[in-house]
Amino acid sequence: MDVADLTPAQARERFRSGERAPTAGWCRGWTQANLIAVPSELRYDLLLFAHRNPQACPVLDVGEPGAYSTELFSGDLRTDLPGYRLYRDGRAVADLDEVVEEWREDLVPFLIGCSFTFERALLAAGVPVRHLEAGTNVPMYVTSIPCEPTGRLEGPLVVSMRPVPEKLVATAVEVSGRYPRVHGAPVHIGDPDAIGIRDLGAPDYGDPVEVREGEVPLFWACGVTPQQAVLAGGVKYAIGHLPGHMAIMDVRDDRYRVT
Repeated sequence: MDVADLTPAQARERFRSGERAPTAGWCRGWTQANLIAVPSELRYDLLLFAHRNPQACPVLDVGEPGAYSTELFSGDLRTDLPGYRLYRDGRAVADLDEVVEEWREDLVPFLIGCSFTFERALLAAGVPVRHLEAGTNVPMYVTSIPCEPTGRLEGPLVVSMRPVPEKLVATAVEVSGRYPRVHGAPVHIGDPDAIGIRDLGAPDYGDPVEVREGEVPLFWACGVTPQQAVLAGGVKYAIGHLPGHMAIMDVRDDRYRVT
């Protein structure tokens, strides 16, 4: 069965059974989200960080302390994503297939909007999405743009990149701009060096993609930004998704489209 035709429940069952893959192109028409779970003592810091950096950290849902499902995600956040990253003392210490043993009673899960959610709309408007064509993960880069800090959280903006033919740049901006709760329009267009990216062929997360002649790199704010803040802030304990390996939610992507 084509992964685009799966329901969220079917996809989560496959991940729970051990399938591991980036989720771009999975579950056509359903919202995807970034996961970051922090100790309860940090939940207000993270909420304020998200409030001050809304394009990078649009909060879609928040669980209670210790909860591993939310109103918009009826699965198990400990097992139903295709990959996790564990943080201790401001360092990424392990990439895991599931986090049942690591999930503490004081962890508060946040689900942050993901730009995979508007890729169906880009394709419908005739805008190519190169990582979908290639069957790879989206390239993500740590920029030189600082986020607005709060409490114990600080750090640089992370962006995802999609190369777009020059004649379709305005279309890509307009289409993605209709989805402000899942990052919205690009934060930067063109020269990667202007935002501290030295080499498009060496992303910090994900896989590189070809930028062809006549194409312009477009950069969208990315929901891996909170994980970068966990690193920069030296947070003692946190769990995130493996970048590009998202939580597939029980809500349609059109819910986050504005006219």
